[in-house]
Amino acid sequence: MSEAEGLVSAYASEAERDAEASVRPRRLAEFIAQDRVRDQLDLLLRGAMGRGSTPDHILLSGPPGLGKTSLANIVAAELGAGIRVTSGPAIERSGDLAAILTSLAEGDVLFIDEIHRIAKPAEELLYSAMEDFRVDVVVGKGPGATAIPLDLEPFTLVGATTRSGLLTGPMRDRFGFVAHLDFYAPADLETLVHRSARILGVPVTPEGAVEIAGRSRGTPRIANRLLRRVRDFAEVRADGVVTLETARAALAVYDVDALGLDRLDRAVLTALVDSFRGGPVGLSTLAVAVGEQPDTVEEVCEPYLVRAGLLARTPRGRVATDGAWRHLGRIRPNGTFGGASGATPDLFGDAS
Repeated sequence: MSEAEGLVSAYASEAERDAEASVRPRRLAEFIAQDRVRDQLDLLLRGAMGRGSTPDHILLSGPPGLGKTSLANIVAAELGAGIRVTSGPAIERSGDLAAILTSLAEGDVLFIDEIHRIAKPAEELLYSAMEDFRVDVVVGKGPGATAIPLDLEPFTLVGATTRSGLLTGPMRDRFGFVAHLDFYAPADLETLVHRSARILGVPVTPEGAVEIAGRSRGTPRIANRLLRRVRDFAEVRADGVVTLETARAALAVYDVDALGLDRLDRAVLTALVDSFRGGPVGLSTLAVAVGEQPDTVEEVCEPYLVRAGLLARTPRGRVATDGAWRHLGRIRPNGTFGGASGATPDLFGDAS
């Protein structure tokens, strides 16, 4: 994936994590939007602190880039506790998890990102740790193997997942609080852009913030990333102030259009419209047409295109919606510009 395409990816690269940390909220009061989740978490944490006990285990689900890691750090900060951070793919054996669990102090927070990808043996060990704060470590192999019970200090597990449907039932049931994070509204992203700009020392006008927020796909991580790139443009090619004109010029350089689509997104839509008359077309064929792997098209491009109403997944394949034809400025084969208003593609009708 090119640098420009990475601008609108909701996933963070290793090099970006330090930059993200500088603008992350530290307390619940600083966390923008997600009001329902924030209020529920506040009640959970205050109640536990009032009783002098550890809070229930917390599961945060939702698309990448919406603040699950930030909330995990906020939970630890609100409790005044330490936090240990790991990820599901990093825990390959039950012994790896046992080593982490036995190192936790009383009241600590254990954050496991992408918890749905944890290895099965480690997941089964986690069951008893979450319920009874106890693990059985197996020493030796074969008939001579011995299970040694180890008591754990009470802790709070915060699990984050982008694929909650992949979590097993027993794992999900052991979380006392489950929250789903939704995409941000443009007004909330404008507030976030202004906050990040103050932290980074970037002068930004209200119009400039609106322009960045409108191209951020409802995702704070993308908004902060676009802000940093627009800042670079403003400092090098303008007067250092992020205005409407500067934001538009900068994002044009990085191939991010008014809807937040990048080069690959537009390539998918263009192939659908120009090469396949709007579809339906199979995923593999569409991927070959744009020179990408099918999983890249399916996991990177399609979620936002579907949510933006530009692409539809049907039993017969992918279809360009009326919005896609209008966005590309194309005329449908039936002679209408982007189809009739509010109409949906007729998959079984005559395309001629």
